[in-house]
Amino acid sequence: MKFIKLTAISAAVLASTAALAADPVIVVDDNDAVVYEAEPVAYQAAQPSYAYNSDAGIVRNTTGAVVGTTKTIFNTLTHPASVSAEAGTLGYGANVGFSVNEKTELQAGWAGGDAADLFGGDFDANDVNYDIDTDFSNPYLGVQVRPMANWFTMGAGIIVPDNEITATANAKDSGNNGYYPVDGARYFVGTPDADQIDVARGDITEVGGVQADLEHRNKLAPYLTVGFRPNITNNFGLFGELGAAYLGKTTATVNANGANGAAAEEQIKKELEDENYLEWMPIVKLGATYRF
Repeated sequence: MKFIKLTAISAAVLASTAALAADPVIVVDDNDAVVYEAEPVAYQAAQPSYAYNSDAGIVRNTTGAVVGTTKTIFNTLTHPASVSAEAGTLGYGANVGFSVNEKTELQAGWAGGDAADLFGGDFDANDVNYDIDTDFSNPYLGVQVRPMANWFTMGAGIIVPDNEITATANAKDSGNNGYYPVDGARYFVGTPDADQIDVARGDITEVGGVQADLEHRNKLAPYLTVGFRPNITNNFGLFGELGAAYLGKTTATVNANGANGAAAEEQIKKELEDENYLEWMPIVKLGATYRF
């Protein structure tokens, strides 16, 4: 009888294979038949290793993509988490972002162009006013952190500055009586009246126009910022940042093109370098972000 029971049960089991997960399974153990209820199997679609976080504004769980295999790293670098456009004191530019985790994003970007008007367009060095023309080039690498996983951000990184800054001196008064006050003396643009010259004070005539090229000595400039990055939609967001970059002291190359201009150049050079124009460059930027 056991054999007959087993044969019948086996046939029933084979006939109901398609419904095996839902139907009870009968197992004969010696003289007893025991019924086991089979639990249905739930099948779920595989979830991606990342998901958009609308609060933090970046993708989750991509650490493996950054520190994983060479192939995965390549895929990550060719599929950034975001692209942004920006305008500010570093110039006009853009950056791409790569997510490390839900709170941290790496950035690589560039900003440049003529940003002189953002700094007022001029500055004073020892009572001499200089108009400024700039041609900025500021590639940078940085990290943006959302310490509280909300809109507030903190940034840090390195700028590789290649900024051209030209300063043109504005003489006081006008015509032949125009002059630059330098170290207590007056360096006249042309030839003033004889009674205006004070030899004891060190006045010099026929200095001509004065122009200087300024270069910051730091080849790598560290920066720090704080900011906000609210999300408008799942893909679009805005941002603003405030901070500073340390560009270092300046080196000035001065050209005074009058007949006695060479006599003024060294002293003007010293005064410009003592001013250290934009030694600490303020960072103010606004922009928009598209997230993939």
